[in-house]
Amino acid sequence: MIRLFHVSDIHFGAEDREALDWFARLVREEMPDAVVVTGDLTMRARHREFAAAAAWLESLDRPITVEVGNHDLPYFNLWARFVTPYKRYRALERMIERPLDIRGVSIVPLKTTARFQFRLNWAKGRVGSRALRETLAMVEEVPKDDLLFVACHHPLIEGGTRMTSQTRGGRRALRALAAAGADAVLTGHVHDPFDIEHQVAEQPVRLIGAGTLSERLRESPPSFNEIRIVDTGFETLARVMDEARPQAPGRIEPVPEQVGAELP
Repeated sequence: MIRLFHVSDIHFGAEDREALDWFARLVREEMPDAVVVTGDLTMRARHREFAAAAAWLESLDRPITVEVGNHDLPYFNLWARFVTPYKRYRALERMIERPLDIRGVSIVPLKTTARFQFRLNWAKGRVGSRALRETLAMVEEVPKDDLLFVACHHPLIEGGTRMTSQTRGGRRALRALAAAGADAVLTGHVHDPFDIEHQVAEQPVRLIGAGTLSERLRESPPSFNEIRIVDTGFETLARVMDEARPQAPGRIEPVPEQVGAELP
C-alpha cells in the first residue's frame, strides 16, 4: 500500500503550532511515502514566513512536492508581485512542483494562482490557457497505467464548502484533465476537507480538498488528508486533530448546477 499525506493552507505567519507538531509527529511515526502540499504555505509571502515553512518541511524528512497558493504571492509589494512573484520561494525551490518517484503513481502540477485578475478578489482561482497546456503536456508523459493525480491550490469547481474558489477556467480545465485520464484533483484553499466524485463526459474524476493546519479555521478542526493507494484504487481519509480515528471526508454530492452541466 502507498500512502500520501495531502496537506494544505499551513499559513506560516498564522500557523497553528500545535497542529504542525501533531502533523510532524504523525509523519515521523507513520512514514508516508510522500507529502503533497497544495499551496498557501505562508500568510503574507514574507521572507521569514518562507524560511519558517522551508525549515519545517525539511524537518519532515520525507519526499515532498509543493504547489503555489494565492497567499504565497507578495501581498504588500506590488513590484515583487508583478515582476518577481516567486523569488521568495528560493528557500523552497527544491520542493516546488517536484516530481515524486512513486511506482504506479504520478502527480502533475497545475497553476491556479494569478498575479492579476480583472476582478476585485485576486485570491480566487484562475487556470490560464498556458498553465493548462503545460499541465496537459506533462500528463502526456505519464506512464499509461499510473494513477494520475493533479495537484493545484484552488478547487476547479465548488466543493460544497463555506469558502469558495470561483476558479475561472476551472470547468474547462476539469474537462480537459478528465479527457486526458486524470483520476483525481488534489486542492486546498477552502480550509475544509471534501471528497467529490464528479462525472465529466461519463468519465469519473475525484475532487479532493484538504483542510488547514493554520489558525484560519472554517467549519472543521485542523486536518489533512491521507490517501491510501492499493493497486489501481485509492481511498481518502480525513485525519482530524484530536480525533483518534481517521474518517472519510464525507462524499459531497455536486451542487445542483454542476450535475450534468456542460463545461465550457
